[in-house]
Amino acid sequence: MRRVSPLPPALMARDLQQAYGPLQVLRGVGLTVAQGEVVAVTGPSGSGKSTLLHLLGGLDTLQGGEVWWAGERVDTLGTQVRAARRAGQLGLVFQHHYLLEDLSVLDNVLIPTRLSGRGDEARARELLARVGLSGREADLPGVLSGGERQRVAVARALAARPAAVLADEPTGSLDRANAQGVAALLVALAREEGAGVLLVTHDERLARHADRTLHLLDGQFTDTAPDFA
Repeated sequence: MRRVSPLPPALMARDLQQAYGPLQVLRGVGLTVAQGEVVAVTGPSGSGKSTLLHLLGGLDTLQGGEVWWAGERVDTLGTQVRAARRAGQLGLVFQHHYLLEDLSVLDNVLIPTRLSGRGDEARARELLARVGLSGREADLPGVLSGGERQRVAVARALAARPAAVLADEPTGSLDRANAQGVAALLVALAREEGAGVLLVTHDERLARHADRTLHLLDGQFTDTAPDFA
């Protein structure tokens, strides 16, 4: 059973609108993710899932609506302030791990804490041990397997003790066994940390790890589960 937090929602959005030219990608989308809760957003390719995540993470410019991180409205903040808040409040996991190839495993995990001004090597080492990579701290990403790289990305996402973790197809580049292991690890660690987790995926197996699932179709949430075939 997930831990219910009395704190403000880890993540909240209201009436998100986004268009690219004549294409309306999001049409008034809203959601709330409590701290300690795991929510999956599913939908077919082109339904607006990645656009939604990029807006929630402050990675794209919002055209309409509001985004809140841990009780603070962030879509009104300037670029530099928003970037600083993101480093401290959000953990990001993508389909491709985006590790820096010339940095060690340990230094990759330390990036978010250093960006937020509170580098914590002990915390980074603890997380690497939790993801089964103790003793690999000095390795470069090039010697790791795909599953190991994604586990480093999970540790990095949690390094700054974020209020929310946003995961965009986090297991899409992995085989089924590694995908299930990484998904379960991400959810377990985030729940233990009390972070809200938003999993954006088209994989119904990954969505089963969530407390609840929202279905996105044609830029709106629907009660009808999409066809994953």
